[in-house]
Amino acid sequence: MREIHDVVVIGGGPGGSTVATMLARQGFSVLLLERENFPREHVGESLLPASMPVLAELGVLPAVQAAGFLPKWGATMLWGRDRTPWSWHFKETNQTYPHSYQVWRPQFDQILLENSRANGVDVREGHRVREIIFDGNKAVGVNYQDIAGQQRLANAGFVVDASGQGGLLGRQLGLRTWDSFFQNLAVYGYFAGSKQLSAPDENNIFIEAYSQGWLWNIPLHNGWASVGAVVDSVTGQEGLHKVGAKEYLLEQIAQAPAMSQMLANSEMVCGPAVVRDWSYVCQPMVGDGYILVGDAACFVDPLFSSGVHLALMSGVLAAAYVTSALKDPGIAKAAGVVYEELYLKEYRHFRELARLFYSSNRTAESYFWEARRILDADDSLSPRNAFIQTVAGQPPRGYERAVLGHGTLPPAFVGSVREVESERVRRGKWFEDELDNLHNLLPCLAVGARLERKPVLSGGEFQWGYVLTSLNRPEGTECSSLVAVLLSRVDGRTSVAELIARLQDGSDQPQKGQIEQSVLAALQILYVDGVIVDSKGAG
Repeated sequence: MREIHDVVVIGGGPGGSTVATMLARQGFSVLLLERENFPREHVGESLLPASMPVLAELGVLPAVQAAGFLPKWGATMLWGRDRTPWSWHFKETNQTYPHSYQVWRPQFDQILLENSRANGVDVREGHRVREIIFDGNKAVGVNYQDIAGQQRLANAGFVVDASGQGGLLGRQLGLRTWDSFFQNLAVYGYFAGSKQLSAPDENNIFIEAYSQGWLWNIPLHNGWASVGAVVDSVTGQEGLHKVGAKEYLLEQIAQAPAMSQMLANSEMVCGPAVVRDWSYVCQPMVGDGYILVGDAACFVDPLFSSGVHLALMSGVLAAAYVTSALKDPGIAKAAGVVYEELYLKEYRHFRELARLFYSSNRTAESYFWEARRILDADDSLSPRNAFIQTVAGQPPRGYERAVLGHGTLPPAFVGSVREVESERVRRGKWFEDELDNLHNLLPCLAVGARLERKPVLSGGEFQWGYVLTSLNRPEGTECSSLVAVLLSRVDGRTSVAELIARLQDGSDQPQKGQIEQSVLAALQILYVDGVIVDSKGAG
């Protein structure tokens, strides 16, 4: 029997349910095939505040709030120079969502999946996709096994692979590249009777570094705690083979004093389980008739609880891409490139943060930590690195600055951040000194800066817009129409006064004043960021 849908989604986890829900809202017929029957066990209980807006957009935030999950206000760590636990809190950098949640994934994922059903998605649990069907290079459907064991074929205009770390399409096409830095594995279980941290950190995730790796302890609303050890993949597999998963996990806990104390009167009530496949990226993430979402596309070390956030974010982006590709095939190729760029930008941010945080822990001397040191010769420690630009642009108590400040960082990284910050201060001071002469300046684009016409995300779809790229921000930044017009006229010969006059042409007096203020504000940002300079050599 053959059936036809607009979209087939493989996998009903957070990424799959998100993309399915948002596509169904666009009016597409969506079939979601999930091999398990929910609720099903899944690790990854600790959420980030960045996920809250997506949950709100999906309409599930009230259900998540009503589920009784513990609010997560931040994280507490025993890591780096401080030999006592230290904490950081979301409210320091996120006033809108000062907390996230420690969720029980079987319940949380089911809330998302039921929401897909409520939005018109044809959700079929207990249905296993065997392969993606191609007509030439174009994905045209899937072969799957239904709940009765019958083989079936579903054709579709688009196939979304949200099959998690199993990565059905990535493995079928050989797209996966493993990360040589994060060669780790995790063994975890659930404990009853774990001691909580002291207020106000009692609901925080607790992370403790020890000689062989690091451990997590996540309190859950059902009285259990998710506890896991992240260790070197090779030595970890040797230990698992020698003593078994349960004994191995208990051995790791015994090597961490604080964690041992927290679990002294506890009992393992579920598990243990082992996750062997670790950090990787699939490329390309988008092809003719298909797209990869969540862990099917990439997975990064879970040190900063980024898994669900990346899945939800990619689900939103993928829904926008599929919507755009089905409505306007002419934008599909360019929008696919932008989808991958946006996803990898977020992925690499968490990767660089975790990589530097690993390297900053110089207190434990062992094979695990020595193998994860970053050398000063690493090219990614250059001031041009996008992650360094982001960290340098943060306030003193920014998220990354707060956690990286507790370790011993590579001198080249520290020097690069200082160089970026001092350069911005210098440009800012130059701009302020030139305020009286500002209208006479002759701005031009700096070397490597350019304005590109590219798809941008707007109203749940990709539409043509403008993106500014530069040596400092190679990943690009979306521009407003005013900034795009301004940059298109910056040529090193036209003064600021002339630029403003041209943009004001045809406007009434109040609009002219607003345009002038907006242009001067934009010029200040562009000068400080090094996107434009004065053609006479200043700035």
